Amino acid sequence: MTSLQTDRLRMRRWRPEDRAPFADMNADPRVMEHFPAPLTAVGSDALVDRIEASFDARGYGLWALERRSDGAFLGFTGLLDVGFDAPFAPAVEVGWRLAFDAWGHGYASEAARASLTYGFGELGLSEIVSFTARVNERSQAVMRRIGMRRDPDGDFDHPLIGPGDPLRPHVLYRVRA
Repeated sequence: MTSLQTDRLRMRRWRPEDRAPFADMNADPRVMEHFPAPLTAVGSDALVDRIEASFDARGYGLWALERRSDGAFLGFTGLLDVGFDAPFAPAVEVGWRLAFDAWGHGYASEAARASLTYGFGELGLSEIVSFTARVNERSQAVMRRIGMRRDPDGDFDHPLIGPGDPLRPHVLYRVRA
């Protein structure tokens, strides 16, 4: 599997030493504000295992994201198959999750653009989607910065989040090759 590089970032497969900072990140309530709950260390490790299985099975996934200048682990960014029933599925999603200290530096947008380039170029995808809880304005801003457009007709209630939960209403963004 190819690693990707941008001016400031390296996107690569996961290493054992990524697991501890990833677990810390997934336990941070600021990072997990727009998810149903923070992850335990066991849940975080299981997510890394699923990500690596995606790379092995499909040739793409959520790359571990590190800053090139110092090798610091920042989170993940990449491509994944939509893993639940939705009117827009099957589809490939661009996604990201960064440690709180990495917010506000443009890393998510920089890495997401590289992911889109890889998806449209190397994988030959014709469209990539992204979605988030309606209340997650920060992620929606990243989606707009990377050239995605909201599809209000595609907005949906996330089937894995219970009725009445304020995180259930989701917005859908799309970008075509």
